[in-house]
Amino acid sequence: MSESVLEKSTLQKVTWRLIPFICLLYLMNIIDRANVGFARLQMQEDLNLSVNTFDIGYGVFYVGYLLFEVPSNLLMRKIGARLWIARIMISWGLISSLTMLVWDKWSFYFLRICLGVAEAGFFPGIILYLSYWFPERERAKMTAFFMMAIGLAFVVGNPLSGFIMQYLDNFGGLHGWQWLFLLEGVPSVILGLAVFFYMTDYPRNANWLSIEQKSWLVSEMQQEESRRLQQFDSDRLLAVLQWRVWLLIAIYSTLAIGTNASGAYFPKLIKQQFDHLNTFQIGLLSALPHLCSIGGMILFSVSSDKSNERRIHLVVAALLAVLGWGVAAISYSPLITMLGLCLAQTGMMSMIPVFWALPAAFLTGAALAGGIALINSVANIGGIFAASVLGNYGLWAMVLIHLASVLLLLTVKVIPPRGEFNAAGQASDSNQPV
Repeated sequence: MSESVLEKSTLQKVTWRLIPFICLLYLMNIIDRANVGFARLQMQEDLNLSVNTFDIGYGVFYVGYLLFEVPSNLLMRKIGARLWIARIMISWGLISSLTMLVWDKWSFYFLRICLGVAEAGFFPGIILYLSYWFPERERAKMTAFFMMAIGLAFVVGNPLSGFIMQYLDNFGGLHGWQWLFLLEGVPSVILGLAVFFYMTDYPRNANWLSIEQKSWLVSEMQQEESRRLQQFDSDRLLAVLQWRVWLLIAIYSTLAIGTNASGAYFPKLIKQQFDHLNTFQIGLLSALPHLCSIGGMILFSVSSDKSNERRIHLVVAALLAVLGWGVAAISYSPLITMLGLCLAQTGMMSMIPVFWALPAAFLTGAALAGGIALINSVANIGGIFAASVLGNYGLWAMVLIHLASVLLLLTVKVIPPRGEFNAAGQASDSNQPV
């Protein structure tokens, strides 16, 4: 078998084995994290919570999430993805279901913090996991396929949430929002049990690959790691202190604010524009921006991998988000507002898979595990106050935040991809940014 045929068959088999499954896991992760944004349509009034109280409750999720993100990813590197991801999913599913028992703002805050602790490490853990299985040239595309779950979670989750709240309200003595948390938390527990039996920690353990395929993949990933070590000497955990990591944190912070604000407020913003619709119909309409974002993620990530270019793709996607939030801000028409929200969500989500191809371009080993978690955790500090920013300062605040993202991206310098060197041992020219 030729090298190219072996590469194609191996990556194709790995893709079909891993990506649909982890996409399903992430879909439930997003539903269990974000369904509170839809639950607020009933929950806020039932519990007599103010808008500000609910926004704080949405954001305090990130308190526990931030504190445990880096330790969680370092533990996963030691323990293995199979056991650690299973633990994360089972614990967050149980806590998500227990949110049905909330009775006041303090119990709401407490369970949101606990949910953050339970979920900490899932997203960076999966990003790290993908770096074990896919060469850098394939990573943005694979990250996009995995992260389609975000859009799918809202495409599926919002109508489902609307249906549950509309038709199960007061059934069995429970409010619709209580059924929402109960019914959407249980699948995560079941999938957590499935993770333990289905996932494979590393390519060397992949008995479902042929010997030839396994040998090629192990060799390919080891060579890529060696090239990064030669170019950046960034396998030690202290490498996360370098300026490149903190620039990525600044860029991702703008995304964290925008995407968390949209998750918290899209149902409410759409309800304001289409007040004559019922909860289920709002759920269907709320799915539209996320459906648009799926196409954008695939288009941008495939183009980025094919051209081996990251910075311009990120800038264009950020400008699309600026345009979308701006259109929604100036619109006096419900349809134009929806168009703006669709453009904003598409721009923001299209940035994410391209962005997460960057850390593995210059980090490896413990530094990669810690770096991914550090970027995700520190940047998501913005998630704590994202809902409050949009609630208090409106859509123009989102425009300014994503303009800041564009400016930060323009400061990104170019480095060589995949540790390429010329005959003299110098880094070759490239357009790969970090």
